[in-house]
Amino acid sequence: MSVLPDSPPGPEPVRAVVPGSVPVPGSGSVPGSVPDAVAVPEPRPEVSPTPPAALVEAPEPPPNTPPTPPNLLWYLTEPTRAVVDIGQFAATRALLRAAPRGDGHTVLVLPGLGATDWATGPLRRFLAGLGYDVHGWGLGRNIGPSVTAVRGMRELLRELAAHGKVSLVGWSLGGIFARELARERPGSVRQVITLGSPYALADPRHTRVDPVYRLLARFYERGADLPPPEHARPPFPVPATSVYSRSDGIVPWRACVSPPGPRHENVAVASSHLGYGYNATVLWVVADRLAQRPGRRRPFTPPPGMVRMFPAQGDDNT
Repeated sequence: MSVLPDSPPGPEPVRAVVPGSVPVPGSGSVPGSVPDAVAVPEPRPEVSPTPPAALVEAPEPPPNTPPTPPNLLWYLTEPTRAVVDIGQFAATRALLRAAPRGDGHTVLVLPGLGATDWATGPLRRFLAGLGYDVHGWGLGRNIGPSVTAVRGMRELLRELAAHGKVSLVGWSLGGIFARELARERPGSVRQVITLGSPYALADPRHTRVDPVYRLLARFYERGADLPPPEHARPPFPVPATSVYSRSDGIVPWRACVSPPGPRHENVAVASSHLGYGYNATVLWVVADRLAQRPGRRRPFTPPPGMVRMFPAQGDDNT
């Protein structure tokens, strides 16, 4: 069973996962993603303001705590922090020109819940500038696993893969879709990179967008619900990178990671959920992972000039 049905929509139900992105007032929709913990990431450069004292003082759950809804203060400050992420992107554009370049293969970028290709525009333009053949999903607003979305993603992947394997980059719910596409057609997918995607979510109520998802559920196929738990499924068939933020105010960050292994790693960033597609560290991670050669992947390491912009890696990978 999976988020996407085994055959074109009809009697077979689509299994969906609670999304992680919400509309941004006055500018269309932008996806969002992760934390439930309120540990404060390492200080950012001058482009990033100091978090409010209330956030700093919020208690941190002990290790191995099951996912719970993100801290309310992280949620309430999502719009403000997203603006900071956008400002950081503008301030570091010169630095991002030095991002790793790959072989120019095809990349498909999927938006989060409530978002359109407009939201992923900066990310796609950034990757196109690095030489990749980048595509948006072209299916309008992502309202969840509707018949149009399920059919459209399958068909698009089929067309793009006719010219070689495709890397999938998915923001929030888009990342959940990307993982299910990879499970269906591993021979067509080179790798999957998820940005704040709660694919390991056990309870939809643990996200801040559950009411939105329930409201849109009438547009989904019959029987849409959570996919089988990750730990109960076969090993993920292609290389995968889960980008997550402990300060995510939309979905719990613990639902956005998997046990690390030879083909999977988790990379921590300091970002709002709504700002993943504009955050300089996120863009660098995506570029770095796309530049990895098949069969010769190495673990992600922050570049010397950006080390202080990344939280400590490794503590949350279990």
